[in-house]
Amino acid sequence: MKNRTMMQMFEWYLPKYGVESKSHWAKIAEQAPQLAADGINMVWLPPAFKGLGGTENVGYSVYDVYDLGEFDQKDSIPTKYGTKADYLNAVEACHANGMEVLCDIVMNHRMGADETEWISASKVAANDRKRVEEHRHIKAWTKFTFPGRKGTYSDFTWSASNFTGVDYDGAANENGVFLFDGKSWGDNVDEENGNYDYLMGVDIDLHDEATRQELLHFGKWYYDTVKMDGFRLDAVKHMSAEFYRDWIREMRAYSGKELFTVGEYWSYDLSRLQSYIHHTEGAFSLFDVPLHMRFYEISYSNGQFDMSRLFENTLTGADSWHAVTFVDNHDTQPGQALSSFVNDWFKEIAYAIILLQEKGIPCVFYGDYYGIEHEGIYDNGYHNTAPVYHLKTLLRLRSTHAYGRERHYYDHPNLVGFTREGDQPENGLALLCTNGDGGSKWMEVGRLHAGQRYVDALGHRQEIVTINSDGWGEFFVNGGSVSVWVPEKPEEKKRPSLLQLLIQWVVKNLLRKLASFR
Repeated sequence: MKNRTMMQMFEWYLPKYGVESKSHWAKIAEQAPQLAADGINMVWLPPAFKGLGGTENVGYSVYDVYDLGEFDQKDSIPTKYGTKADYLNAVEACHANGMEVLCDIVMNHRMGADETEWISASKVAANDRKRVEEHRHIKAWTKFTFPGRKGTYSDFTWSASNFTGVDYDGAANENGVFLFDGKSWGDNVDEENGNYDYLMGVDIDLHDEATRQELLHFGKWYYDTVKMDGFRLDAVKHMSAEFYRDWIREMRAYSGKELFTVGEYWSYDLSRLQSYIHHTEGAFSLFDVPLHMRFYEISYSNGQFDMSRLFENTLTGADSWHAVTFVDNHDTQPGQALSSFVNDWFKEIAYAIILLQEKGIPCVFYGDYYGIEHEGIYDNGYHNTAPVYHLKTLLRLRSTHAYGRERHYYDHPNLVGFTREGDQPENGLALLCTNGDGGSKWMEVGRLHAGQRYVDALGHRQEIVTINSDGWGEFFVNGGSVSVWVPEKPEEKKRPSLLQLLIQWVVKNLLRKLASFR
């Protein structure tokens, strides 16, 4: 069975629809064959719903989940990424190239309401949502009637009864966090700020049965429309674990499919991720945010990070079955609230680790695959980036070589690695990396490979490593680098080196000249 490999098919600063000749959806459809050829078999598409700001909206401040770029709402018909027709065509192209499609689900923090309501509410402390500071009547943007859609696909409209709170009182023109009378924050959410149910915009009330049923109705409509293969769930730390447990189960029963699902729970605290998985009864995976932060710390530690402890207190180390690994994403980009962009020199190492190890399902970031080119976007000294060096080679190695038993060599503060034995003599690998000086390490690849010659697939080292009769070899790596050693292909054994070719050319020409003197 092929290894699963996910690709996040967007970054935060993509041009909006109409700026370039092709929509982002059209570009995805066009690029699908190459992505599949490079070893991608799961694509996470950005939120496809109409949001506040129309084509300016990245997708996370949702106005209407039934508008996929079809209705004239919020100053545009298309979304930032294109029209509904383009979206469905992109999904079809991904499927035609053997890739599963994961749709980004944004249930909470609705924005851009059509009308206001007068509501009795309590203003709560920003850093302690359980502490009431003041009670008042507020004017809140809570009525969503979707006049541009006119009831197509769903005649459900939203009002204060479907929400728990807002962050703005229109009567006083004042920002804050306001809890509606008769409402309570959600259960089994993150405990930051006392209770982190409320994030921004208008907060959905998951205690309300009509609201829960509408969210399920939407899910079924969305599946019937798109025929996706799974989901990426946004900001689950602010949503009841029980709700998403039940919603995913209902969706799987309705579709009759696995619907692989990963949630974004942004916390560096492993125990919080484990608690959420517990309360969902393991219904879906989570992104391994603690591992991302390890990569970030290593990349700026000047070799002082102890690499032998890389997986301590990470989801990959504690529960790899529920871990989706990543190096960076749209939230960690410079300029974002969660900015923690891994330093360039370490990215190739980090990707080699997550792509070639057995644990977790890796997710490749669009900006690392294609590079980021947006002049004038950043005001903090950050510049454009190139694609991560050798990323496509690493993707292909995951597809062809990263199989079989894994042996770990996280036994040194700087120089660490692992091997994959492979399931046949032609595959398997040995990875060695360092955040310090270069060096070598004896590692076992298995007796299946006894006598084989191994070469560095990344080309950083030119040695030939011959595996001994017990299945061991001494592998090498340069300082601050990674090398991935794989069995030498038969044609590589026969192919002369550049030096050999040069010697052959010199000898051939010398003999020709000698012959001319005779």
